[in-house]
Amino acid sequence: MKRSGNRLSNQVAIVTGAGQGMGAAMAKLIAEEGGQVVVSDINQEKASVIADEISETETQALAIRADVTREKDVQAMVETTIEHYGTISILVNNAGILYPTRIEQITRAEWDRVLEVNLTGTFLCSQAVLKTMKKNRYGRIVNMSSSAGRSVSTLGGAHYTAAKAGVLGLSRALAKEVAPFGITVNAICPGLIDTEMVQAECTPERISAYEDSFPIPRLGRPDEVAQLMLFLATDSAYITGASIDINGGDLMI
Repeated sequence: MKRSGNRLSNQVAIVTGAGQGMGAAMAKLIAEEGGQVVVSDINQEKASVIADEISETETQALAIRADVTREKDVQAMVETTIEHYGTISILVNNAGILYPTRIEQITRAEWDRVLEVNLTGTFLCSQAVLKTMKKNRYGRIVNMSSSAGRSVSTLGGAHYTAAKAGVLGLSRALAKEVAPFGITVNAICPGLIDTEMVQAECTPERISAYEDSFPIPRLGRPDEVAQLMLFLATDSAYITGASIDINGGDLMI
């Protein structure tokens, strides 16, 4: 992977859920643009694979195992990042899980787990980086919501929709609170993106049917989501509290 630019030179980023899919694409793009990146994932092996791929260039990436629902894990991730790189300037809250369970079959345990990973994890990670970002009077927080948060989920159950809607509310509230410190907070709302998660939940026939129904008749690509993240992490000093759709026109509101 050749470095393609320096838009993130001297920036340090944490990307959660970066062991695959959109998270991996975002971590790689940050490195390509000259940033130092922490590849965080609950799966240490997956995180290490992505970090090693990034580190094949002159940019060294750090793999950290973290369960974003555990405060101790989150705090350790932040402390290790600061020990290794000296600061944190970008946080991408990408860790998430999805279950297609119908509401009558959702157990309390499953409900809690989906809310914990998708919403509480976003809260805990954002809270943990604020001290450093406020001290620096600079920060970029990019939260991964979903088209589900803007409407209803194509694949996930009611718990996923509720969690992703919560991410939007959290993003707006946080954006207003931290704006005086030079910190922006924005949310990305992807539609169906060609990731391992989507491939696991959909048959090829179902994917084809979805594609045929979209104004832009294909799935989105992880690298396209990564480019939107890059914009929000660099050129968006006057954009905060926004929720930006990337869904091929599937949802227009």
